[in-house]
Amino acid sequence: MSFPEHHLYWTLLSIILVISPEAKDSLKLALDRFKSNLIGSGIGLICFFIEGPRVWVILFGIILAILVCHWLNLLSVARSAIVAMIIVLIFENELVTWTGALERFFSVTLGCLIGLGITRSTSFLLNYLRKHADLPQEKL
Repeated sequence: MSFPEHHLYWTLLSIILVISPEAKDSLKLALDRFKSNLIGSGIGLICFFIEGPRVWVILFGIILAILVCHWLNLLSVARSAIVAMIIVLIFENELVTWTGALERFFSVTLGCLIGLGITRSTSFLLNYLRKHADLPQEKL
């Protein structure tokens, strides 16, 4: 099984978008970013099938992503949803089919899962060290 190199870029970008280095509310922020990335990539996949000038389809997707994030009280991370939507809508010259959009959707989803896993595991490790190894508490 091979993993196309250009899709790895989308996975890495999604990991970076989900990871939250700040200690304060990092788990909640990472989870919210995870949700917004899934919203955006799902909207991007839907928009891929809409016929019409791409600029109008992208504009429609941006508005839809903002509205969905607003309805789900995730407006603070709506930018992540928009980026994920645009990633899914990007066309490569050699892969202009729905399978390309689907592969980018899965690349973004994989990146979100990895980023959330990194944030959760480092949070768990830091909390464990603070409790058992006298690691000083971070001042927020």
